[in-house]
Amino acid sequence: MTDIIIERLQGADFKTLFEFELENRAYFEEMVPNRGDDYYNFDIFKLKNKSLMDEQDQGLSYFYLIKDKEGLILGRMNVVDIDKSTGLGHIGYRVGKAHTGKGIANRALNLLLENTPLLGIRQILAKTTTNNIASQKVLEKSGFQYVASDDEQFKMNGQLLSFVYYRWEK
Repeated sequence: MTDIIIERLQGADFKTLFEFELENRAYFEEMVPNRGDDYYNFDIFKLKNKSLMDEQDQGLSYFYLIKDKEGLILGRMNVVDIDKSTGLGHIGYRVGKAHTGKGIANRALNLLLENTPLLGIRQILAKTTTNNIASQKVLEKSGFQYVASDDEQFKMNGQLLSFVYYRWEK
């Protein structure tokens, strides 16, 4: 079992985060809609992530890197669209292909949930796709409750999928 930490995104991480995203692009795009080719241009990547850090500085979103004790990026986790008046945020996460099946997403999510009071977050919404069973299991194991599945379907990678929604409350 790998010991992990979660750290807020910093400019010093951009290069290694970019390499992590490039290395895992095909794997991630099996489960989530792709981010477009522009995202994989380093200059654009830096601009997008600087913008994310501005949101983070304003407390509108939080962007974390999941790392091992040596500082290797294993994944990332984001809480976005935070409504400070209700304490509601939306979560997303991804773990690199070489690090799946080791409980990393679950441990990282639990580390984040332990810190939600410090962030002013009392409830979190999550969504995943019907084919992403691993993500559904992580959410359920971390105390998220199933809310609903979309009736609408979309095609991704030749499969008809829909979104599955979850909620967590402190």
